[in-house]
Amino acid sequence: MAYCILIRHGRSTANTQGVLAGWLPGIGLDDTGREQAAALVDRLAGTPFVHLASSPLQRCLETSEPLAAAHGLTVQVHEGIGECRYGAWTGRPIKELAEEPLWRDVQDRPSEATFPSSDDYPGESIAQMSARAVAAVAEIDAAVTAEHGPHAVWGALSHGDVIKSVLAHAVGTPLDHFQRLHVDPASVSVIHFTDTRPMLLRTNDTGTSTLQPPRPKDASTAGDATVGGGTGLGSQS
Repeated sequence: MAYCILIRHGRSTANTQGVLAGWLPGIGLDDTGREQAAALVDRLAGTPFVHLASSPLQRCLETSEPLAAAHGLTVQVHEGIGECRYGAWTGRPIKELAEEPLWRDVQDRPSEATFPSSDDYPGESIAQMSARAVAAVAEIDAAVTAEHGPHAVWGALSHGDVIKSVLAHAVGTPLDHFQRLHVDPASVSVIHFTDTRPMLLRTNDTGTSTLQPPRPKDASTAGDATVGGGTGLGSQS
């Protein structure tokens, strides 16, 4: 089977504002995110991409553009790797959401967490998000393998929680443990779907050799994952 390179979108304007973007329209990359998207071309130089798939959301499409141009590819939009549908949480500050009772389910029992719908945005459960993302990646991978052979390489431009759910499935960890994974903006993770099992070859590779620890959090939330993925461990924003 083919090799799938999972790429989280570059840093977005919502990331820097501390807002959960979800499917909110008009959320593109900030200046750092655009630099990250451009840098992906050099970071992945020599990678023989035959296919690029992207979430339909602006921040992923903008991240995909330099890579697609460098490889002469047309990005194929796939709803299955779109962001989690956060429903009534969409567009709200992360700090405010951390006070919601549902936050603890999202952190500690994500397999049981369902985001409530609003008039403008439907919600879905994290389990539903995981199932459709895993199915979408498997579907695309099979199609790429059929067309280009078992050693083909393709990329999927997606979102933090979506990529975390695919990685958790690949290594066989329960969904309730997927918050143990971290996926930075513009990070690269690689999965090879063999005939017998998925194999995780790389995770959260940002192409940097140093780590700038983030500022300490409040002790009560120090172990909580940022819903949506946040700005990255090395960011002080």
